[in-house]
Amino acid sequence: MSMFCFQCQEAAKGTGCTLNGVCGKKEELANEMDALSYTCKGLSFYAYHLKKHGVDTSEFDKYVMNSLFKTITNVNFDKKAIMQSIHEGLALKRKARTLISKNAIQLDENTIPECAKWEAFTDIEIERKAAHVGVLSEPNEDIRSLKELLLYGVKGMAAYTEHAYNLGHINNNIFEFMHKALLSTLKEDITINELFDLVMECGKYGVEAMALLDKAHTSRYGNPEITKVNIGVRNNPGILISGHDLRDLEDLLEQTEGTGVDVYTHSEMLPAHYYPAFKKYKHFAGNYGSSWWHQRDDFEKFNGPILFTTNCIVPPLPNAPYKDKIYTTGQAGLEGAIHIPDRTDNGKKDFSVIIEHAKRCAAPTPIEEGEIIGGFAHEQVLALADKVIDAVKSGAIRKFVVMAGCDGRLKEREYYSEFAKKLPHDTVILTAGCAKYRYNKLPLGDINGIPRVLDAGQCNDSYSLAVIALKLKEAFGLEDINQLPIVYNIAWYEQKAVIVLLALLYLGVKNIHLGPTLPAFLSPNVANILVEKFGIGGISTVENDIKQMIN
Repeated sequence: MSMFCFQCQEAAKGTGCTLNGVCGKKEELANEMDALSYTCKGLSFYAYHLKKHGVDTSEFDKYVMNSLFKTITNVNFDKKAIMQSIHEGLALKRKARTLISKNAIQLDENTIPECAKWEAFTDIEIERKAAHVGVLSEPNEDIRSLKELLLYGVKGMAAYTEHAYNLGHINNNIFEFMHKALLSTLKEDITINELFDLVMECGKYGVEAMALLDKAHTSRYGNPEITKVNIGVRNNPGILISGHDLRDLEDLLEQTEGTGVDVYTHSEMLPAHYYPAFKKYKHFAGNYGSSWWHQRDDFEKFNGPILFTTNCIVPPLPNAPYKDKIYTTGQAGLEGAIHIPDRTDNGKKDFSVIIEHAKRCAAPTPIEEGEIIGGFAHEQVLALADKVIDAVKSGAIRKFVVMAGCDGRLKEREYYSEFAKKLPHDTVILTAGCAKYRYNKLPLGDINGIPRVLDAGQCNDSYSLAVIALKLKEAFGLEDINQLPIVYNIAWYEQKAVIVLLALLYLGVKNIHLGPTLPAFLSPNVANILVEKFGIGGISTVENDIKQMIN
C-alpha cells in the first residue's frame, strides 16, 4: 500500500485509507504528515528531559503543538507547508541537543530513539524515510491501537491548546504531558496497562486544555448568552469565516468595520455569535450554510471569499468557481490558496488582501432565512438551573440527551436527524460541535420555555456540557455523575472528538454511545477494554436506541 491512515471516522471500508485519503489528502501528503508526527516525537524526547531539568522549552512546546495541529484531519493540504514544518523540527532538534549538552544533561545513547537523531535531510530523503515511520511500523495490533489512540488524543489537545495560546493563555503542564505522551509512543517495551494509564491521563489533560480554552474565550469575549442568529443574508459583499479560532475572527471584524463588507460564520464558527464582545459589530451579519461537508455547495453560493482559520477544509474540485476565493491562516493550508501570515507578538493579522477581494464580489445568494438559537454554555445554563431542576423534578423533562460531536458526509449520519426527530417530547438535547447541524433547524419546540436543543457551542465547548453535568450532580445531591437523567449519544469524526471522549471518560462518564461507527484504530481487544470499563457502545437503529436510552 502507498499510505495508511485510519485516524478519522470515514476511514475507507472502516479499516483505513491505503491509496488516497477520503478526506482528500494524497499519498505524498499522508506520508509527509507521518514524518512530521515522527519529527515531533523526536523533539519531544529532548524537550521532556529539558523540562525535567528546568530548561525553557517554550519554543519546542509551540512547535509540537502547531505541528500536531497541522496533521489533524482536514486542517492542512499544503505539502510545502508540511515539509517546511519538518525542516523546522529538524533544526529545533539540533538546537535541543545543544541545550542538552550545554546543561550537562546525561542521556544514555542507547535509549535515544531514531527520530530524535534525525538530522538535516533533503525532501526526497524525508519522503523515503516517511514510508517506514507510519502507523503500521508498530507490529503489535493492540499496542498500535493504544499508541494511536494516545497520539490522536494529544493531537486534539494540541488544537484546543493552540486556540488558548493565541489568546495568551498557557498551561505548561499540558505541554509537559504532550512531550511525555509522544515519548511514550516510542517505547518498544511499553505494556498495554502502561499505555492505557497514559490514555486516561490524556483525558485528564484534555479537561485541562478545554478548561484553559474556556477561560481564554470567556475572559476576553464574555460568557456566551442566549442568542438568536440570523441565517439569511444582506445586500453587502461578505467574507465567510470557517474553522474555530475566535482570535482570527476578532482581528477580521475589527479590520472590516466600516468597509462595507459583512462577515458571516460557517459551520463551527456559528457559536461566535453567542459571545457578548462580538455583538457590537453591526456588520457581523449571521451564519451562512451548514456543517463543514456542505461547503462545496455553500461556498459556491456565497460569492465572496472564504477564510479558513483551522479545519475543516474540503479541497475544492478543479473547476470549482470559488477555488480562487479560498484563504487560509494559522495551521490551515491548501495548495493554491493565499495564506495569511501569523501575527507578530501582541499584534494582529493583516486581512487587508481578503477584504479588498470581498469588495469586488457580489453579495451572498440567499439559501435560507430565519433564525436559530444558541448560547447555552455552562454559565448560561447554570443561570437557568432552578428552572431546569424544577422541570426535572416535575417530570416535564425526563431525560437530557447529549448529542455533541461532529457531522460527516456518510449517509448513515442521517441517523442523528431521525434520532432527534423521534425523541420523546419530554427530552432535551444538549449539543456542541457541528453535529448540531443535523437537528438545530428542526422545529422541536420547547419545554416550559426551555428549548429542546441547547447548543453550548463549538466542539471544545463539550467541556461546558461536562461542567453542566457536574453542577447538576451537586444540585440533585448525587454521588455519581452517572445517576443523572443524562444519556450520551455522540457522533465523532476526527481527533478533537477523540480528546473530548477521553475527557468524558476521565470525568467518570459511562455508557457513552459512539457512532456512526466505532474508530477503526481501536483493535478488538482495546475496544473490549473500553466496553468493559466504561460501557462504550455503538449505535443500532433509531427505534432500538431510543428504547434503550430513554426509559
